[in-house]
Amino acid sequence: MSFIQLNSLAKQFGPTKVVNDFSLSIPKGAFISLLGPSGCGKTTVLRMLAGLETPSAGSVVIDGKDVTGLKANQRQIGMVFQAYALFPNLTVAQNVAFGLRVAGKPRAEIDKRVAEMLELIGLPDLGSRYPFQLSGGQQQRVALARAIAPRPRVLLLDEPLSALDAKIRVSLRSEIRAIQRELGITTVFVTHDQEEALSISDQVVVMYKGIAEQAGTPFEIYNAPKTKFVATFVGTLNVLQGKVEDAAAGMVKVGETSLPLATPVAAARGADVLLAIRPESIRLKDAGTCNIQVPAEIGEVSFLGSVIRIRAQVLGTPVEFDMFNQPDMPPPVPGSRVTVGLNSRDLLLLDA
Repeated sequence: MSFIQLNSLAKQFGPTKVVNDFSLSIPKGAFISLLGPSGCGKTTVLRMLAGLETPSAGSVVIDGKDVTGLKANQRQIGMVFQAYALFPNLTVAQNVAFGLRVAGKPRAEIDKRVAEMLELIGLPDLGSRYPFQLSGGQQQRVALARAIAPRPRVLLLDEPLSALDAKIRVSLRSEIRAIQRELGITTVFVTHDQEEALSISDQVVVMYKGIAEQAGTPFEIYNAPKTKFVATFVGTLNVLQGKVEDAAAGMVKVGETSLPLATPVAAARGADVLLAIRPESIRLKDAGTCNIQVPAEIGEVSFLGSVIRIRAQVLGTPVEFDMFNQPDMPPPVPGSRVTVGLNSRDLLLLDA
């Protein structure tokens, strides 16, 4: 059952179309990420959902009610911005209490709720501090607590972790997901970081040039991309240039080598196509277990601890693949010739 329904949303600033025919259905309690490069329209979609931007076309429906014409403060939505936007002259407790005070809640109820929120974000003893006395991660936790204190129906997060260092980002995103699950609040998260989106979302919507290129679970987005942009934007991808040799048999020729695909090709013989394969789908150690074996010349070898990243020439194309670090199996030497294995099911067919 859809709790939030975005129907053919569009937004135009002068002659520039920022969002075009964007539709999305969000179940109650789901964690949805809008993922895409800068300028793709993801924050504009979020702001239209929040009521901070008026759509040029389309509608926003929450819990069965069309809220397109309602102001932001009438939608029962909490929002956390990229900049923490805490009030510097208010203490942590006063910041968290702000929305409750605006709503006219009784003092006893406010104090109880603030204590609950500070406990929830792991800062129960810092209520009397001011924002400048907190770390970046602590400030973002306070911003989150302030957003959810009034018990909103929907929580919107606009790249809330981008100003933090990498280690804190990983920790805080897990905390945000845990809090979201505990509260069961429907959440929309905007990010350009694919690892963030894939690691914490129920569903990921990949955006490009104002449209939704693909929506699906992280597993679907990564393993079954439907467009060239999704395939190349999400994760690392090796791309091989080929020509259709036998469409019905699913045979594509790359250089002088014929590669069998798992399915027939919907293109004419001789048509240019692109074959894509993820680095983890290229095997060195157990190449013989794959249904395709091809020669490779090892280029650069980078030791990354638990993983060794290898750059090689495969079928005339530079590719990257990884192997796990194993003390009894040293990595190949640059310049050496080896055989690598691929499986037909791992080859993605893209239009050239």
